[in-house]
Amino acid sequence: MKLCIFGGSFDPVHEGHVRVASRARECCGLDRVLFMPCSLSPLKEQAPSVSDARRCRMIELALKGLDWAVLDRTDLNLPPPSWSWRVAESVAACHPGAELFWLMGKDQWDSLEKWGRWRHLADMATFIVYHRGGAPASREGVRAVFIEGDEPASSTGIREALRAGVCPVPHLNPEVESFIRREGLYGIPRGMAEK
Repeated sequence: MKLCIFGGSFDPVHEGHVRVASRARECCGLDRVLFMPCSLSPLKEQAPSVSDARRCRMIELALKGLDWAVLDRTDLNLPPPSWSWRVAESVAACHPGAELFWLMGKDQWDSLEKWGRWRHLADMATFIVYHRGGAPASREGVRAVFIEGDEPASSTGIREALRAGVCPVPHLNPEVESFIRREGLYGIPRGMAEK
């Protein structure tokens, strides 16, 4: 089985995440993509702005009907901070014999040397790097597949659009948006109905 870990804050998950994962699946022949919300990245100063349970629920809504994409709580069940090598070890232990992949953006690829035990992670998984423009520089001895695209969606932009009263929010799954509005997330008054 070709199994891909797609970690991130998913704060909130958006259609761009799903499109990038789908593209990686097509390019690399992946059997399953694990959407894995992280608890607290060692490289980020702030934790996600909504609870783990709510981020998980949004991911479940965004992935509804996709048999190749699943929510995976492995990282949330490990003590923080979120060490990628530890996540990969846990996934490998749960799926013996699976070929592991790790989906990331170019910004993460560029900062890979800052990750804890990144060489150990590279020994366990092939990196799939989604990027805009020219191909990123390869690293000697590191397996990587580079996928070029121009995905416009961003969680930051979606949070800003929600606070600005945009409705519907571009690139946000309608069920996820309804959940955000019902729960009063990202500065929206709880239960605020769509316009």
